[in-house]
Amino acid sequence: MGLAFQVVDDILDVTATTEEMGKDQGSDAARGKVTYPGLFGLEEARERARKLIQDAKAAVEGVDPTGRLAGIADYVLLRRL
Repeated sequence: MGLAFQVVDDILDVTATTEEMGKDQGSDAARGKVTYPGLFGLEEARERARKLIQDAKAAVEGVDPTGRLAGIADYVLLRRL
């Protein structure tokens, strides 16, 4: 789930406004940071985030009786993908 959070954060750096992010839009690219959208393109980065969340939810299946961990995973993905 941590890697998915980073992928989504990289996506938001490209797609979210400065106000939504609380930092300058595109600041990662401006600093020369390697990002998932930079490496794979925006759509592939989104697909990777979805897959990582799917895998995280599968990993806690059966040990998450309240569904809270799965809910957190969904939040990571949907915070503004």
